[in-house]
Amino acid sequence: MCQYSVDRQDGIPTDWHLVHLGSLARGGAGVVITEATAVNPEGRISPQDTGIWNDEQVAAWRRIVDFVRGQGAVAGMQLAHAGRKGSTRPALGGPSGSVPAEEGGWQTVAPSAVAFEGYAAPVALDAEGIDQVVADFVAGARRALDAGFELLEIHAAHGYLLHQFLSPLSNLREDEYGGSLPNRARLLLRIVRDVRAEVGDDIPLLVRFSGTDWAEGGWTVEETATVTEWARDAGADLFDISTGGLVAGVRIPLGPGYQVPFAEHVGRETGAPVGAVGLLTEPQQLEDIVSSGQADVVLLARQLLREPRFPLRAAHELGVELDYWPAQYLRARWR
Repeated sequence: MCQYSVDRQDGIPTDWHLVHLGSLARGGAGVVITEATAVNPEGRISPQDTGIWNDEQVAAWRRIVDFVRGQGAVAGMQLAHAGRKGSTRPALGGPSGSVPAEEGGWQTVAPSAVAFEGYAAPVALDAEGIDQVVADFVAGARRALDAGFELLEIHAAHGYLLHQFLSPLSNLREDEYGGSLPNRARLLLRIVRDVRAEVGDDIPLLVRFSGTDWAEGGWTVEETATVTEWARDAGADLFDISTGGLVAGVRIPLGPGYQVPFAEHVGRETGAPVGAVGLLTEPQQLEDIVSSGQADVVLLARQLLREPRFPLRAAHELGVELDYWPAQYLRARWR
């Protein structure tokens, strides 16, 4: 979950991020994944987002990673580029829309010069720009490892740049990156292959997909399954299946576990390991998803914002004895 807390607008994580992510590790999470972390300055969602494009950021992340790992959790980084949904105001309850240059905003990029509703128009990436995006993801992956991260996730969901290339609603290109599904998936697959080559075989590499655009003529769960197979062949290990984010104003049937069937479909059709997300809030609900085989893992966001020590409570309610309660909190352990 983006924190929009880099007030200096330099991409360097702060004490807020140390306490925020550290509390999740201390609360019993098995893996703690950062917010969408931009691989270049133009890839940020807002000027207040974190980044991984320089060594100063690496040093700041290393302090956070050391604490997370010290609590027994695996530290993961989500590598991201917002594309046409970049240079926006932080989602902190204030005004929305694009940030002008005089307030720290920038020209956004996308597969095509088609704006997200309510945002400034992007410019279409040319071949050199696409190559640079690939290089920036690879360099970001290397820096993440230098900071001590042990797991990486490539963000190709929620209407950000890689999702923009995948969906025919936002990708109107007529070159080798547009039109057919193999062409629309080309950028993502280049990034997966090159990141895998950079980090070696031992680093878990996840891809986050939106399973559908919830819009006619858009990205579908069947296409998600197909590209999952291709991405697995290119070197990805597990697929985190969310939905939506590409277009505004769509009707989404919200409800507990409403996105789980998309993860289940991708896992069933491909045999690939999948993660489920979305309105997952109760311990038994999560246990049922995994034990029934609907997904291999569950990933939590808002529930952990509400209750950072939810994993400890979940273990208690499910009758699981844990040996990694923080010693400082043992006096509060449920009996």
